[in-house]
Amino acid sequence: MNGTNGISSYTPAQTWLLVILRMLIGWHLLYEGVVKLWNPGWSAGGYLMDSQGLFANLFYKMAANPSVLGVVDFLNVWGLILVGLGLLLGIFTRLACVGGIVLLALYFLSHPALIGVKYAMPTEGSYLFVNKNLIEIAALCVLLVFPTGKMAGLDGLLFRKTVDGPET
Repeated sequence: MNGTNGISSYTPAQTWLLVILRMLIGWHLLYEGVVKLWNPGWSAGGYLMDSQGLFANLFYKMAANPSVLGVVDFLNVWGLILVGLGLLLGIFTRLACVGGIVLLALYFLSHPALIGVKYAMPTEGSYLFVNKNLIEIAALCVLLVFPTGKMAGLDGLLFRKTVDGPET
């Protein structure tokens, strides 16, 4: 069932919980990016060198090449900031969801939650296959299919003509 503005009709609780989920993930990613930006000594190199699993050699090679590592650092910081802002403000929300899924998938592939794998960096708990990155990926997949940016966000203003049709 569609509402008058082309957005499916949801209960207020459904709408706000989806928007809150989007904003929480947005805040998390934005904060992670800003912290890295403000730390002049930060680099993904240590994280990449701590990689385990199927793609560990790819991540080692990325860390070993200073030029590639510079690009990875730049894309990581600004990817987190832009995805976080997009989700927090509800602007280009679907693009932000896809960007977040890609970033989190790379983190997950670098540090999979496998039996017997030990990482140099401390973790928040004991994981088996499922960790916070995988959970956030799943949440972003859910948000990808709901127009939360149009419900409560700048997408609603930016794409108003495509939602409401031409003004008369």
